[in-house]
Amino acid sequence: MKFLASGKVKDIYDLDDGNLLFLFSDRVSAYDVKFHEEIPRKGEVLCKFAEFWFNELDFENHFVRTESKTGIIVKKMKMLPIECVVRGYFYGSLVSRWKNNEISLPDNSNTALAAKLPKPIFDPTTKSTHDIAIDKNGALEMGLVSNEEFDWLSNTSIKIYEKMTSIANNAGFILADLKLEFGKLDDKLILGDSIGPDEYRLWPKDLYSVGKTQEAYDKQLLRDWLTENGYQQKFDESRAKNQDPIAPSIPQGLIKKITDRYIIAYERFSKKSLSP
Repeated sequence: MKFLASGKVKDIYDLDDGNLLFLFSDRVSAYDVKFHEEIPRKGEVLCKFAEFWFNELDFENHFVRTESKTGIIVKKMKMLPIECVVRGYFYGSLVSRWKNNEISLPDNSNTALAAKLPKPIFDPTTKSTHDIAIDKNGALEMGLVSNEEFDWLSNTSIKIYEKMTSIANNAGFILADLKLEFGKLDDKLILGDSIGPDEYRLWPKDLYSVGKTQEAYDKQLLRDWLTENGYQQKFDESRAKNQDPIAPSIPQGLIKKITDRYIIAYERFSKKSLSP
């Protein structure tokens, strides 16, 4: 086993059989800033969610098997340099980008915060330290994908989002948006990376209300705290000065809340209990 890379959340190892090992950690990042504190059991929940979604979704993917509480084995493939984001609700960065005329919304869209869009939209980004939203023309000009690949990614990502939305609804949640990644295996495009509460916004249906910040069962809890306390603005100001943002300390109460909600979400989806 050979260590290959350490990302924001998981460590990747090359195995002797040609597959890869993903080890999920308790590390956390938000707004592309890594924090010193960890979220207990986060890696375990991310691992279990990855297993759940790869088994649940009827789309070819690179999942092989679960190896441990925090590790899965996946097929090695060439990942595409594009993150496939699907948005079903008017929330997050979509709001500011729409206000700045950087993106168009479907006709008859309700622009109240957290309102459901008339239809899901494909809103991809680049893969970089600080992801940049791109449209089809931008993706083609940058040589990230071909015209046919972009259309396939758009259609497939929306189909996966719609399938996951149905599953989330049955579990008592709203899946507001989703980030997916794809790669090539034997020249065939398949679903890759991992899927979990670091890759989507998840809201409880019974507390959903248009026009306000939603209760989050995902990493948005940390983002909301950062925004409310002015840290997001400080991060942006640091980057404007070509300085690395400084991560504040996460309150212990918030850390516990994130852990609890990750566990609750998994148990509601899987209908399985996570032992302490």
